[in-house]
Amino acid sequence: MIYGMNVTLDGYTAAPGDDIGWSVPSDELFRFWSDQLQATELSLYGRKLWRTMSSYWPTADRQPGATPAETEFARRWRDMPKAVFSSTIGEVDWNTRLVTGDAVAEITRLKAGDGGPMDIAGATLAGAAMRAGLIDEYVLATAPVLVGGGTPFFTALDSWVNLNPVETRTLPCGVVLTRYETRR
Repeated sequence: MIYGMNVTLDGYTAAPGDDIGWSVPSDELFRFWSDQLQATELSLYGRKLWRTMSSYWPTADRQPGATPAETEFARRWRDMPKAVFSSTIGEVDWNTRLVTGDAVAEITRLKAGDGGPMDIAGATLAGAAMRAGLIDEYVLATAPVLVGGGTPFFTALDSWVNLNPVETRTLPCGVVLTRYETRR
């Protein structure tokens, strides 16, 4: 289970008001996330991030000026099997199923199955999985910006999570990619 998102230097996935305008879109970053999708069998989303992603990516490859990297990401995102965890959404589409029950129980069940690699996105959903010890890897695409508040990437924890650094690299756009594995 991989938890990865774009994040500000001060640790937020969204500024106040769920603003993600601080993000640094670049072909290199789209290729990185597209490669992550290609290596994933199932993507898990919380309600808020699902609404943001599903409002744009299903047709992003048909937008004027879409780069080849954006087009590839859009196609992979659209085709990727997804599960959205929400008790307030009534219907989902784009190769997605809705999960309305206990998120931690369902994620635990999915991890115990024989499916392939999964990723999880959305700070609230990932926070529940983090507190339950279900995250195996953390991927941060850190933008060189401070927003001062908003939705934090990391949640409050009941105990420490020790990590091993796996990769650090800087993209030409200034985003620093870091990957950490959970030390078990």
